[in-house]
Amino acid sequence: MPSAFQFQCHFVLIFLAASKGETRYIEVRDASEDEPFLLLSEDLKRELSEGQIYRRSLRCIDMLSIEGQFTFTAEQPQLHCATFFIGEPEELITIHYDFVNIDCQGGDFLKVFDGWILKGEKFPSSSDHPLPTSQRYVDFCESGNIQSSIRSSQNVAMIFFRIHQPGNGFTVTVKKNTNLFPCNVISQTPSGRFTMVIPHQHRNCSFSIIYPVVIKISDLILGHLNGLFLKKPTAGCAGVGDFVELLGGTGLDPSKMFPLADLCHSFHGSAQMKIGCDNTVLRMVSSGKHINRVTFEYHQLDLKETENRKENSIEEFCFPSI
Repeated sequence: MPSAFQFQCHFVLIFLAASKGETRYIEVRDASEDEPFLLLSEDLKRELSEGQIYRRSLRCIDMLSIEGQFTFTAEQPQLHCATFFIGEPEELITIHYDFVNIDCQGGDFLKVFDGWILKGEKFPSSSDHPLPTSQRYVDFCESGNIQSSIRSSQNVAMIFFRIHQPGNGFTVTVKKNTNLFPCNVISQTPSGRFTMVIPHQHRNCSFSIIYPVVIKISDLILGHLNGLFLKKPTAGCAGVGDFVELLGGTGLDPSKMFPLADLCHSFHGSAQMKIGCDNTVLRMVSSGKHINRVTFEYHQLDLKETENRKENSIEEFCFPSI
């Protein structure tokens, strides 16, 4: 049975799944509560490709994976609202205020957060983000600058807001920009393939998959000799400087997840792992001395796969949570 964390994350992600290489967006419908999700039609895709701006209203809790102009107008006091934005791994998100009518003195607020927060946990974690936590918030009531645009550091961002007076609200325009070297990523889908490259940069990058998965690493370049080690209390990659670790857990923050395996050295081949945790993260730690690269693919774990071990497969973890 899915955990509460999985249910919340799956609601947020809205199962943004479709075939590889095609537009794969599902948007929240403005109409009925009993049909909350709307797959973008081919006609709408063509309209958007011709330069037309997609517009719609926002709900108190909402999810956006497409560019456009979005408006929230309170019909009643709304005290705990959030909109989650997500793009492809190689995209950054820019949020621009077009219109804001809120009562900051009366307790309203409108804040952008660089990343996601869910149940008090952050992605990226504080240790993986280039900015300190205090600088990841942009509070409209403090800046009062309606002309400002806020760009995310990864493929996810969010706004959260409180509006007391019916009729008040705001309008934002969301655009996406290309990120040549994607670092921290939340996957839109339960399956895919990705290559993470850190070019001579001292930083940590996490790729998060909010599903139990089989993950297969096919290529790892760290500038070391070959080697693969399961995480143990007295072993691992501590002191190596450049390595990849696999993490599993029930929350959003990689720093609070359980370390499952370390990959300390370069290899070409196949290392496969079945991870039955609610959330799986592949995290690369880079000293900046090398051009580090890892290629991996993943797909959602089938319960039947837990019964059959494959060659080149290391231990399974977290299966009691499935």
